[in-house]
Amino acid sequence: MTDARHAVVSGASIAGLTAAYWLRRTGWEVTVLERAPAFRDGGQNVDVRGAGRDVLDRMDLTDAVRAQNTTETSTVLLGTHGRMIGELPGPDGAGGPDTATAELEILRGDFATTILDHLPGGIDIRYGDPISSAVQDADGVTLTTARGQRLRASLLVIAEGVRSRTRDEIFAGTIARRDLGITMVFGTIPRTGTDNTTWRFCTTTGGRQIHLRPDNHGTARAILAYKEKEAPARLDRRATLSQARERFADAGWEAPRVLDAFDATDDLYVDRLTQIRMPAWHRGRICVIGDAAWSVTPMGGGGASLALTGAYVLAACLSAQQSNTSAGDGSAIGTALTAYETWMRPVAEKAQKLHPLVVSSAFPTTWPGLALRDLTGKILTRPWLAPLTAKLTQVADTGQSLPEITLHDT
Repeated sequence: MTDARHAVVSGASIAGLTAAYWLRRTGWEVTVLERAPAFRDGGQNVDVRGAGRDVLDRMDLTDAVRAQNTTETSTVLLGTHGRMIGELPGPDGAGGPDTATAELEILRGDFATTILDHLPGGIDIRYGDPISSAVQDADGVTLTTARGQRLRASLLVIAEGVRSRTRDEIFAGTIARRDLGITMVFGTIPRTGTDNTTWRFCTTTGGRQIHLRPDNHGTARAILAYKEKEAPARLDRRATLSQARERFADAGWEAPRVLDAFDATDDLYVDRLTQIRMPAWHRGRICVIGDAAWSVTPMGGGGASLALTGAYVLAACLSAQQSNTSAGDGSAIGTALTAYETWMRPVAEKAQKLHPLVVSSAFPTTWPGLALRDLTGKILTRPWLAPLTAKLTQVADTGQSLPEITLHDT
């Protein structure tokens, strides 16, 4: 495989697979490298909103995503010991299709699988063999993988997520991390008779939340989230669960059930919510997309939609320079990557705007703070405020039209 119009995409989740899809559709040879030893199909809820819906339509995947809806119908706010505060309408309610529970609500693994199953032919996906080094010169990028394979490409797209190692090495010194002070423990647990089709989350003192969401696989998705100033040390599974038990020992509601179920779940993982901000998303022939470039975290929302949109915009901008990039022209690729940044940056930065008071109010640590949070919840869930509340949950939207793309199917 020659380096002319060969793109290497590092990361095989939503951003990386979508980039591979559109790059291949616009005539590139594409290799996808993934650190995990096999495709990862787990994960919690994501949704498709704003410009991401337009991209999904252009991929002809809207019906496929809708068919795998998580079955979630609305969002219920609970106070201490599960006391109901109010309910936010679902996509069929007064708030429209993009309330807290979106019309296109799907599990991350189901979404990534859907994209994977609809990739155009000719894409080379390699698991368990991540990038170990990347050296850029005037004519391309030389990559060496962990297994010692050598690849030559005219474009490297880094889509490895918020903790991308390749990004950290190539863009060292330019990455700003905003730690939101929130740790989340995620897991899939058995469904019980107390579960229904609503997303229920209970907030209590000590900066703690307990979330339960329905899925379309006969189980439930659970989250234990808590506010903590210092990021916890990386812990093994046993220590993580021990810490969670200590944190949520007196949290009430469904906390004991979730903790017991986490002991047995096979997809437990922990995330410290961190935003990524970079002054530039490309350097020469190397660019970053998705959470690796602009992580918004679940607090900001819209990560999957931004991943879809960014991957499409990247390929569209490259296709506009197609006559030059067909020869691997470095200046044409640079022009395209600049155009991609120009289009995407306002959208991503808007999604990242999260006032510190939002975190404090969502995770109150005192009884007065919890009382204020409950009062706010009661007000925002009044039926007559549904349209206004829906606007507060709009993310990944933009007044810009998506750039046109020149397809060149191979």
